[in-house]
Amino acid sequence: MILGIGSDLANIERIAKTIERFGDRFKNRVFTETERAKAERRRDVAGTYAKRWAAKEACSKALGTGLAMGISWKDMAVSNLKTGQPVMQVTGWAADRLAEMTPDGYEAIIHVTLTDDHPWAQAFVVIEARSKLP
Repeated sequence: MILGIGSDLANIERIAKTIERFGDRFKNRVFTETERAKAERRRDVAGTYAKRWAAKEACSKALGTGLAMGISWKDMAVSNLKTGQPVMQVTGWAADRLAEMTPDGYEAIIHVTLTDDHPWAQAFVVIEARSKLP
């Protein structure tokens, strides 16, 4: 069963200008250490940050809150499996919200996909509830 769907489109050039203007202050406020390390290793640093920005926005929408109800940017974090597939982890208030919206007897699975085509970065997040029963 689908619990939530979110999407977001971010402008890579806007994220690049924000990084240029605020530097580490912006990066440290929005992104986890793992996300920053991944982005800084990439050829397209701003594009990598923009995709993760879009993923956080999309996740907050899938949680049904947007970024308004106390959710923190760092409560949502994108990492990658060894295959390259992006995955979303939630902690803090986002994890509490996810638990609240997941029916008893189900586990929540967060699906995320990222793409970019300069100057745009896009993310989709689908939150699925799967039965814990075999």
